[in-house]
Amino acid sequence: MSEAIDAATIDAALVRGLLAEQFPAWAALPLRPVDAGGNDHRMFRLGDALSVRLPSAPGYVPQVEKEQSWLPRLASAVPLPIPAVVGAGRASARFPAPWSVYGWLEGEPASSAAIDDPERFAADLARFLVALRGADTAGAPAPGAHSAFRGGPLEHWDDEMRDLLLRVEGSERDAAAGIWRDALAAPHTGPDRWFHGDVSTHNLLVRDGALSAVIDFGCSGVGDTACDTVIVWTHLHGAARGVYRRELGVDDATWARGRGWAIWKALIMLDSRWPAQVALARRVLERLLDER
Repeated sequence: MSEAIDAATIDAALVRGLLAEQFPAWAALPLRPVDAGGNDHRMFRLGDALSVRLPSAPGYVPQVEKEQSWLPRLASAVPLPIPAVVGAGRASARFPAPWSVYGWLEGEPASSAAIDDPERFAADLARFLVALRGADTAGAPAPGAHSAFRGGPLEHWDDEMRDLLLRVEGSERDAAAGIWRDALAAPHTGPDRWFHGDVSTHNLLVRDGALSAVIDFGCSGVGDTACDTVIVWTHLHGAARGVYRRELGVDDATWARGRGWAIWKALIMLDSRWPAQVALARRVLERLLDER
């Protein structure tokens, strides 16, 4: 049934109908779309204390059930709030996929929020991810399509990377190819651990100038945590980068694979239709190439 999902039809009227059908006690609460709800899912704020989240395409449906199953188990393992599932919506004639009602987490995305102490922010984020790595992995999901293959071997993207490298030229292409080769030459050999999979500033909430919550575990799973290093090139600056590296406490091989994830994503974003993403891709490339 999830093959029939049409993102264009996911609006307040649909959500209100689903609530009336499955959670009538919440159906009369004020409802409004969340502008920064993400591309993979559509989010609506429900009253003051709740939110509704629906997958926007068939490929994101497995993330819904994963979060419904695992977020309650991960909550006690980490030092910051994460989304709390308060209602598991089911597929129906109105909407052909599972969907969720969450508790609302206050805060502004770090992509737009003022951060009072960037070094503390970096330390708090790293400590969160260290705690996540320590969560129980028994029965947890291995990398796959649900995680966009994050947490798995970089070799999965090797064919695509050959094409992506054509987006840069000359010495820049040579350096980018070298970063990719170094990443492939540093395979994950340690134990599989929980990873978030999408540690971007859009998924980090800030209140009173400090990191207050981590959201969107759609790309999470258990495998190689190197994908969670990428924020050191995308968002962190100056001394905060060193703090993050120190507190994260991973080995050189993990950082090498992290550079692989970062160069892959940067080359993808170079072709974005959004100028802000292209500008971010250029900054990431410059940082990676300067390090090399």
